[in-house]
Amino acid sequence: MEGPAFSTRAESRVYRSWNVEVIGMTNLTEAKLAREAEICYATLALVTDYDCWHEEEADVSVAGVLENLRANAALAAAALRAAVLALPPRGSACGCGEALAHAIITPLDAIAPDARARLGVLLDKYLPTRSA
Repeated sequence: MEGPAFSTRAESRVYRSWNVEVIGMTNLTEAKLAREAEICYATLALVTDYDCWHEEEADVSVAGVLENLRANAALAAAALRAAVLALPPRGSACGCGEALAHAIITPLDAIAPDARARLGVLLDKYLPTRSA
């Protein structure tokens, strides 16, 4: 979902009907941008609240979310330390580093010079050098 925002009870019930277990407010954009930049990406999701579906829990509040965020900070640091130690050696063939190899569908002669310059850091390895 687009966030930060608290769900309405109706939205929360829709997510539950879809069997959604975690609602992330930034993951979609981050994952898409990482893919386009050919960067390996993973999500570490730490719960801040039950959303409004859980009738036995207190309603979601900014204070409660911030309290849980602070408590999650140490857990996140420990998880990241463990994840970094478990990363494969550099150069492992996961495919992320070549995600754009077959994604450029614009005819090369239709890519404007300013767009090519702006996106060069991502696209240069796939585009032939232009002669002056």
